Amino acid sequence: MAQIIEQNTKNHAEESAAPPDGTAAGDDVSAPQSSAGIPMHGAGLPSPPQASAGLPAHLEQLADRARGYVEAASSANTRKAYAADWKHFTGWCRRQGLAYVPPSPQTIGLYITACASGTATADRKPSSVMTIERRLSALSWNFAQRGTPLDRKDRHIATVLAGIRNTHASPPRQKEAVLPEHLIAMLETLDRGSLRGLRDRAMLLLGFAGGLRRSEIVGLDVGRDQTEDSSGWVEVLDKGLLVTLRGKTGWREVEIGRGSSDATCPVTALETWLKLAKIAHGPLFRRVTGEGKDVGPDRLADKHVARLVKQTAMAAGVRGDLSESERAEKFSGHSLRAGLASSAEVDERYVQKQLGHASAEMTRKYQRRRDRFRINLTKASGL
Repeated sequence: MAQIIEQNTKNHAEESAAPPDGTAAGDDVSAPQSSAGIPMHGAGLPSPPQASAGLPAHLEQLADRARGYVEAASSANTRKAYAADWKHFTGWCRRQGLAYVPPSPQTIGLYITACASGTATADRKPSSVMTIERRLSALSWNFAQRGTPLDRKDRHIATVLAGIRNTHASPPRQKEAVLPEHLIAMLETLDRGSLRGLRDRAMLLLGFAGGLRRSEIVGLDVGRDQTEDSSGWVEVLDKGLLVTLRGKTGWREVEIGRGSSDATCPVTALETWLKLAKIAHGPLFRRVTGEGKDVGPDRLADKHVARLVKQTAMAAGVRGDLSESERAEKFSGHSLRAGLASSAEVDERYVQKQLGHASAEMTRKYQRRRDRFRINLTKASGL
């Protein structure tokens, strides 16, 4: 009995200690399991099939499918960010000689303090409040996947975070909205005689008119149920384009009407791209290869949308009153959504529906210039 107790004590000490220097920062030496009992690895995702050798043979396929469902529960970008944040946290714990499992509110409090003060990384660059809050969300998710939930309301975390907000919080830096006149100038920078130019033209117009996120733009297929990684599909109708999208809360439809002229019509631009690129099935927007003459089968990454908006905005001279470095920071894929919300002179509820927002308050954050000074309370008060 004494030997068993001694061995258990030794095992417990080994599990509680921080991983050795030879262990990768993102490795989880405790081999956690999800709340469903499925072996986990890395950033909390299910481990490969061979890791679940303890399961009966008839459950192997179910376990494999369960791992697929876990991945489908969040986007690839979210999983990538959560994995990076988990690696950042575990690496910091290892360097400080602290255990990171089970979650300790005191350790988390010290970690976010280090992030805010700039001592968590070698470059000594302080993290923004938004980054710290994102990292806390990532840690909560990762700990939950390991069956050891993190209590963010614990005073060691909540009080420190409140102090960080009061000390370091600043107004969010919103991306510049691409307005219609900007978009038209950006379209003129594209080569209408090339497949790449036709594709990029369709992407800009579709993203603007639909108020779509960059992941939604590149995730579209020509039709329904054509690829496994699709986030939706399009249907060309007489009066416009019907886009069906899969979001966090379910499926939604986005109506994109035809434009006042073919030059700025998103439906015409999409039809032209599909016809000349000879795409009838699968991903809507793909890589153009072979010196711009061939269209590959692979779907574009969402980063292409951000680069496209930034490059065309710079080439068109949008916000020429700013320096080149400042302009480069102003534009992203989000600029298309903000542009539609800021320029569409319609009732707010229609913009909210188009953007897929759950609340009107979120939509108003996008309407950065449309309603500015429209109501003058100074004059209304008699001054």
